[in-house]
Amino acid sequence: MKEIVDKLYEGKYSCVIRNGEIRSFTQRGVADVYYLLKNEPAFLKGASVADKVVGKGVAALLALGEVSELYADVVSAAALDLLQKTPVKILYREKVPAIKNRSNTGLCPLEASCAGEDSAAAILPIVDSFIKAKIAAQGK
Repeated sequence: MKEIVDKLYEGKYSCVIRNGEIRSFTQRGVADVYYLLKNEPAFLKGASVADKVVGKGVAALLALGEVSELYADVVSAAALDLLQKTPVKILYREKVPAIKNRSNTGLCPLEASCAGEDSAAAILPIVDSFIKAKIAAQGK
């Protein structure tokens, strides 16, 4: 785990995942983990993950992807609660009440959308809608 945590900081990546090979990611939010869950689920299964910010949405994706361990620089209380109900081994630097939006004026929109759900399976359709809305907004 130390190797991928070091790489997370040294390369200024958003996420680094090891499952045989080590892969680094740079997109913000849940985009990279979502892509892997939908397109390369075998890479997530049993993987070690180092991520800068883990909110409830990405926690659900990691749980559904059956990762084995996670290091989070910052984790929300809701994400931690969700992950503690799974076999994922969790290490983190800082636990916060919730993930804030990028302008620091309120909650992260995905964190807010996931607030009422307690299971990773129930959160997946919320993340699906969130990603589709982001893609649609970028296309305009």
